[in-house]
Amino acid sequence: MTATGANTPPRRDLTEGSIIKNIFHLALPMMWSNALMTVLEVVDLIWIGKLGSTAIAAVAMSGSIMMIIFTLVIGIAMGTTAIVSRYYGAKDYENANDAAMQSLITGVAVSLVGGAASYFAAPFLLKLLGAQPEVLKLGTGYLRIILCGAGVIVIMFLISAILNGAGDAKTPMKLVAGAAVLNAVLDPLLIFGIGFFPKMGVNGAALATTLSRVAGSIAGLWIIFGHNKHIQLHPKKISHNFSMIWRIVKIGIPGSAMMAIRSIMNMVLMSIVASFGTITVAAYGIIMRVEMFILMPGFGLAAAVATLVGQNLGAKKPKRAVRSAWAASGMFAAMMFVFSIIFFLFYRQITGIFSKDPEVINIVGSCVKVMVWGYAFTGIAIPLSRAMMGAGDTMSIMVATLIALWGVLIPLALVLPKKFNLGITGIWIAILVGVITHATLIVIWFTIGRWKHKKV
Repeated sequence: MTATGANTPPRRDLTEGSIIKNIFHLALPMMWSNALMTVLEVVDLIWIGKLGSTAIAAVAMSGSIMMIIFTLVIGIAMGTTAIVSRYYGAKDYENANDAAMQSLITGVAVSLVGGAASYFAAPFLLKLLGAQPEVLKLGTGYLRIILCGAGVIVIMFLISAILNGAGDAKTPMKLVAGAAVLNAVLDPLLIFGIGFFPKMGVNGAALATTLSRVAGSIAGLWIIFGHNKHIQLHPKKISHNFSMIWRIVKIGIPGSAMMAIRSIMNMVLMSIVASFGTITVAAYGIIMRVEMFILMPGFGLAAAVATLVGQNLGAKKPKRAVRSAWAASGMFAAMMFVFSIIFFLFYRQITGIFSKDPEVINIVGSCVKVMVWGYAFTGIAIPLSRAMMGAGDTMSIMVATLIALWGVLIPLALVLPKKFNLGITGIWIAILVGVITHATLIVIWFTIGRWKHKKV
């Protein structure tokens, strides 16, 4: 049934017109959103870097654990985008609103339970990663403060997924921008105790991040409950719909499993890296942050493709969905090729933004010289993966991720450094081979095309 009245059609019909223009209509705000989120992380790391390599290592390890916490929520977001975009493409706005409501209810419940459990397990998880005593002390405080705000972080994340699925990429961008600016202001105040603010060190960075996301979540809820043209929820109509929740969760389970596979892999990989010492962990933490910045445009393109695929399948236009995915993939592969050259040539200057330690810079260099060869493959895989997720086919992506990471990357990371006397370079080679394997599997499954017939 198609709703009328307040639930009016969007200003732009993404199932018609130029595919390239529609990609950029969605992708540019999403790119800015991702850029701002990445800036938020980079600003944290710059200020934290002034506290030394131990502080950087503590935040890097905490980040790996946080990815585990949010695996279920990311799956819910995938299911939400797939269903909201499918209903929006079919112009069934009532069910799109219902999917949005059930997503928020489910996501908050899951995050509160997971966050509470992880709060008490924080020291154990850091020890599991191989944290040294000084890293363990700093990391436990940082991680626990972030976990206290898990619920509001999830709200902001899901509101973005909902609005993106409906084709409104500008509102999430504004929310993220506000949170990023607030975080940038609070970081030095709380880390170094400027003025009447307490000097909290690493814990101050965690509190700044949490408070900025609380503000973003409150603003997002105000917008989505009656102040948005695409999705309009109503406080008086808050109720559960188990059928819709199950449909979201059914799509989200393989997506969450995929993220869990990737997150646990990151923890295992971090523990392998940690065996080479705290300096190596700090270098690896810098590499991960820089890569997040490099990947930012691709995540915007990929999120745009997920929406376009869902809406075009809802409008019964599968060929247009395929063309959208390949167009975005080609664009991002070209971008990643350019980024790989820049990172290869200027890794010393880029690393110097975060750390002046010569040993850290040299370790980053050893990584860059190997891993840049895989960036173009990543550029192909990310948009195609999100295209299939936008169609609701998360199972294929989960299988590809399992094979590439646990069948290829981790075994090589365990064997190459010591058995073949490659040292830390063996880990970088393992990552490269895993990336190429993953991209190859994604292209094969996308080309087979079963995702076009997925029911949500």
